[in-house]
Amino acid sequence: MATSRRSEHKPGPPYQESGPGLRRRPRPNARHHRIAWLCFLLIPPALFFSTFVILPILSAFWYSVYDWDGLRRTEYIGLQNFRTVLFTPPYSTTTYTAFGHNVIVFLTLMVVQNGTAFFLAYFLSKQFRGFRFHQVVVFLPVILSTIIIGVQWKLLLNPLFGAFNMALSALNLSHLAQPWLGQESTALPALMLVNTWHWVGFPTLVFLAAIQRIPTELIEAARLDGASEGVLLRRIVWPLIAPAVTIIVILTFIGAFNWFELPYIMAGLDGPYGTDVLGLYFYRTAFGNVGSSFQNFGLGSALAVLMFLFILICSVILTRILRRRETEL
Repeated sequence: MATSRRSEHKPGPPYQESGPGLRRRPRPNARHHRIAWLCFLLIPPALFFSTFVILPILSAFWYSVYDWDGLRRTEYIGLQNFRTVLFTPPYSTTTYTAFGHNVIVFLTLMVVQNGTAFFLAYFLSKQFRGFRFHQVVVFLPVILSTIIIGVQWKLLLNPLFGAFNMALSALNLSHLAQPWLGQESTALPALMLVNTWHWVGFPTLVFLAAIQRIPTELIEAARLDGASEGVLLRRIVWPLIAPAVTIIVILTFIGAFNWFELPYIMAGLDGPYGTDVLGLYFYRTAFGNVGSSFQNFGLGSALAVLMFLFILICSVILTRILRRRETEL
């Protein structure tokens, strides 16, 4: 009997199992703490995102199918606001004109801003003496507020006392002085150049990080084979930074078709017609402006929905095309 009692085996609790090939099970309290910690980390940002992103998008869809008397909702009209914005003059004319300006902004920023950023990144990747200081200088405008940038450049481009026209006069080039923000031919180019100065540092650092990840052995081998700088850029650097190019193209596209802050600050809602973009047109239609008492929240919501769907669909298509290009390169 004593021997049988000594041979009895009493299994311990499941979480105390150990040994080769056995994994210790977590205690119930530890599992509960992990779940509570995950909820603490995920629920606040999910609520914030739902409140300030998802809910406004759904509200815009809801508001766009109603007729509005100012900010007062009246009757359900279905897709009439969309037909008005797209096919009924003068709304449709302004819609397509503003859309054309957004397209021009996107193409210009892709060439001027991102092209400059690529060459700056390649130049900074040489790690010459003082290159870190130049990195800071290039990126410094990015961290400044867009409001500060807009007010600063609006003063610099003022036709009466702006530093830009005064510098031209000092150089005996006063015939080149222009009301840069007051005429259609120069207002949009001036805004795009200011935007380039403001944001060129961001794609520069993205391209620089991608270039610095290229193995130095590839660069040195290409140079030993006699490759020039142009061949090096086209055949090695450009294909290997394709993921960074994808990111910059998508962000530039979204930013160009959401462009609002800088034109609003520098040109205003009643500025030159050549600076009218979709963001300004939406704001002016939904909330009115100083020069006009017209206000239609339904048309503004329909325009916002069209902007959202266009940016979403085109971003998905662009992402797939550029991802496929990455694998081909």
